[in-house]
Amino acid sequence: MVLTALVFALWQTPAVVPLKILVVFFHEVSHAIATVVTGGDVVSLSISNRFSGEVWSRGGNRFITLTAGYLGSLLIGVGLLIAATRTKADRAIMAGCGVVTLVIAGLYVRDLFALGFAAGTGIAMLLMARFLGHAANDLALRVMGLASMIYVPYDIFSDTIARSNLRSDARMLAEEFGGTTMIWGGIWLLISLCVIAACLRYGLGASSNIKWRSR
Repeated sequence: MVLTALVFALWQTPAVVPLKILVVFFHEVSHAIATVVTGGDVVSLSISNRFSGEVWSRGGNRFITLTAGYLGSLLIGVGLLIAATRTKADRAIMAGCGVVTLVIAGLYVRDLFALGFAAGTGIAMLLMARFLGHAANDLALRVMGLASMIYVPYDIFSDTIARSNLRSDARMLAEEFGGTTMIWGGIWLLISLCVIAACLRYGLGASSNIKWRSR
């Protein structure tokens, strides 16, 4: 829980800017994966240093691809945190993340900033896996997982409820499938909070590889 508090405390500072951009990258990657899985084609994927991004695609299941952004990045965060707290394969997982990031960069990213960030992040992940030990990789996975998880409900509330006029995923879902931006945002917010609670309970349970020292 200390890591969660630390991420929250530093969230509005320059120290976590790369982490915030990485979370945006996870969001857009989730859209891209959903597009491919449902039979569509990804034309390009882009992120910016203003913490925004977009995916241009053809085909695929529109309902799933629009829903996948927030909930997909939530699941990525859950997966990273569970992998860190419940397994000993942190270096292999970090290496896998690096390879996947570089593949996505090579296949779909075209603009200079996004390409530089994705390629740099992928290379950094591979270097961490190769030269740093289990503890450092474990900590990095936890930070990435927690950041991706806890940012989702905040982002959903900000984009779909507090500022429901924005052209968000929920706004497009409402236009194409009915309902309102706030309804879809509320559903996603409830799902995200339930998933986060379940993940923290499982990931930080008695059999977690987090070892607490007793006096």
